[in-house]
Amino acid sequence: MKRKLHLFEGYGVELEYMIVDRDTLNVRPICDLLFSKIAGEITSDIERKPISWSNELVNHVVEIKCFEPVDSLIGLSDHFHTQIREINSALFSENACLMPTAMHPWMDPLTETQLWPHEYHEIYELYNRIFDCRGHGWSNLQSTHINLPFQGDEEFGRLHAAIRLLLPLIPALSAASPFYDGKHHGFMDSRLEAYRHNQQAIPSIAGSIIPEDVFTEADYHTRIFDPIIQDIRPYDTDGILDKHFLNSRGAIARFDRNAIEIRIIDIQESPGMDIAILEIISEVLKQFVNESRTDFDQQASIKTGYLADLWKRVIKEGGNVAVTDEVYLQALGIKEPKTVVQIWSEWLQIYDENLSTESIKLLNLILHRGSLSERMINAVGHEPSKEEIRILYQKLCSCLANNTPFQ
Repeated sequence: MKRKLHLFEGYGVELEYMIVDRDTLNVRPICDLLFSKIAGEITSDIERKPISWSNELVNHVVEIKCFEPVDSLIGLSDHFHTQIREINSALFSENACLMPTAMHPWMDPLTETQLWPHEYHEIYELYNRIFDCRGHGWSNLQSTHINLPFQGDEEFGRLHAAIRLLLPLIPALSAASPFYDGKHHGFMDSRLEAYRHNQQAIPSIAGSIIPEDVFTEADYHTRIFDPIIQDIRPYDTDGILDKHFLNSRGAIARFDRNAIEIRIIDIQESPGMDIAILEIISEVLKQFVNESRTDFDQQASIKTGYLADLWKRVIKEGGNVAVTDEVYLQALGIKEPKTVVQIWSEWLQIYDENLSTESIKLLNLILHRGSLSERMINAVGHEPSKEEIRILYQKLCSCLANNTPFQ
């Protein structure tokens, strides 16, 4: 029997990557072929402890994730990099490789989407019938997820309050999707802009992306799960879709495994960058949960509407957004108005002794030179040609293959 994990006793990390042609960088829907080459048969999962691989909604995306919760994030990027190298090696004979970033820069989802056609395909096909998954918020997105455990209402409430508070600030670090349809559309985090619109047919599924101010399991069922179950019933007459699977907020409560999963983090150019961002997110959340600078009541008092509005500004404008609301700043433990980047810089200075040396180095790169989106735009400008974009993404593929940052 697995030991029940309490707050910050374990971490579950999931990284999604697209499979592309090595030369053209066009998407290659061959995840099933990749898995069959390794396993000898088509399968949905491949175990490589402490990491495993799995399929996703579409056949050009592969997910690499912790096989089970790990005790620490430190050093985890090396394990992920080992799997990335193995996958790239297996894809080499197909003239394909993994490509990072949260959106493919020119994929046409309407014509290029191929759903995973094997195990669990019934779920994906039902989603497609309801929402039409041939869209950027569905078939053209890659993200980083982190699962944080809790036990009981008291731990859930503290963790959920802290996560809600932090969600609007995360894209300032993690935005990695400046281009799609071959151009820049004015958003630092285009994936999240597309994501927040992709289930508007049933608004209760994603809500405002920022979760409601609920801090017990009973209230979560009443205010979040029950509306989802009611609203999906006319579309899912056979009851195939589970409420945990349906819930598409930026952080979702998984009471089936006693964890909260944060889903708004764009995949970066290297697993080192992903883990660096997760390290500081986890450390700041730990400080909030422990009430080291601000108490639970302050954290829980911040309204969803304010958090959602701030989040939308940050996904568009990035880390230079100014945070001036006194009540929110007090809840963060920040004494005066600052930009989002300045807030993260203050936290990095305060909590650096609890982070790995490598992650501190990478976080300083982000805070001084910008998120990956900002660095990509700085490299090619706001109106690059397709060839300039292709060369840029070739460099990003090299960053992924070598676990190095894009500078």
